[in-house]
Amino acid sequence: MSDITQLLQAAQAGDTGAADQVVAQLYADLRRIAHRHMRSAGDLTLLDTTGLVHEAWLRLRDKQGRDFPDRRHFLGYAAQAMRSIVIDLVRARQAERRGGGQQHLTLNTAIADMTPQGDEAVLRVHEALDELASLEPRLAQVVEMRYFAGLLETEIALALGVTERTVQRDWQKARLFLSMALQG
Repeated sequence: MSDITQLLQAAQAGDTGAADQVVAQLYADLRRIAHRHMRSAGDLTLLDTTGLVHEAWLRLRDKQGRDFPDRRHFLGYAAQAMRSIVIDLVRARQAERRGGGQQHLTLNTAIADMTPQGDEAVLRVHEALDELASLEPRLAQVVEMRYFAGLLETEIALALGVTERTVQRDWQKARLFLSMALQG
C-alpha cells in the first residue's frame, strides 16, 4: 500500500494532518489538472491555477464521508471538483454580464484555435458532458479522468476496473458523442 493510500485512509478516519499531507504530496498533480481547466476556460474566470487548486481543496475537504481509496480516485474527484468550479464561475460571469450573448473579439488568431472560447462554448461542453453522463456514466468518467485529470489509460482502467482496451473504446465513443452534441 502506497503512502498516499495510507494517508487517504487516515484522512477518511478524520486525521486532518493526513489530509493536508495528501494535498501537499499531490500538489503538482493538482496544479497540472487545474492548469488544464484554466487553459480550457481561457480568461473567463478570475481564478488562476493556484486559486483553482485551493478552491478544489476546500470542496474536497468539506466532503464528509467521501472515500478515496487511492491516488487515482482522489485526482479523479479533484478533476470533477475543478470542472464544477470553472462552470460555476462561468455561469456567474454570464449572469452578471451586460449585453447578454455578445461574443468576445479576439485579435490574436492563434488563440482562436484553442479549446472552448467564450462562456457559451464552455457551457455547451459542460452540458454535453452532463448529457453523456446521464446516458453512459462510464464514458463520462473516462472523459473526466483522461481529459480533465490527465490520467493514463492504464490508470483509468485500474480506477474503473476495466481493461485498457475498454477505456480506449469508451474514449472513442465519448469523443464521437461529444463532437456530435457540440455540432448540433
